[in-house]
Amino acid sequence: MSPRMDNVMHLCCELSAHHQIKVAVKNSTKGAVVAGGAAFVGGMLGGPPGIAVGGAVGGLLGSWMTSGEFKPLPQILMELPPNQQEKLYKDIMAVLGSLDWTDAAQLLALVMGNSTLQQQVTAALLSYITKELRAEVRYQD
Repeated sequence: MSPRMDNVMHLCCELSAHHQIKVAVKNSTKGAVVAGGAAFVGGMLGGPPGIAVGGAVGGLLGSWMTSGEFKPLPQILMELPPNQQEKLYKDIMAVLGSLDWTDAAQLLALVMGNSTLQQQVTAALLSYITKELRAEVRYQD
């Protein structure tokens, strides 16, 4: 990872810790498989009414299984694969523009010292989390 990308990831972690942002990443594929499987088994055992009952039961079970626990966002960010870190970096750099810094500490000071920039970076981070990771977000402002 490049030093600038590492600095931006550090900034995102610090901002999310500062705002106590927690996320729950939902695994919709797992829920869909459970719902579909239950509908299939219901259909095999009970015909058309079994499909309806199996689909309903499977849908509830799938929903329950995919409602993830909330984890601190810094933990989620550090577990991102490189391609997703690169996408987040590009999104944050679009906000930072031509801002110049030498290390993570200076970048953090520049962003935290400018409330408008801090809000813009936080908004870009939350947008990335909700759109790219399809995560549910909980935070304190």
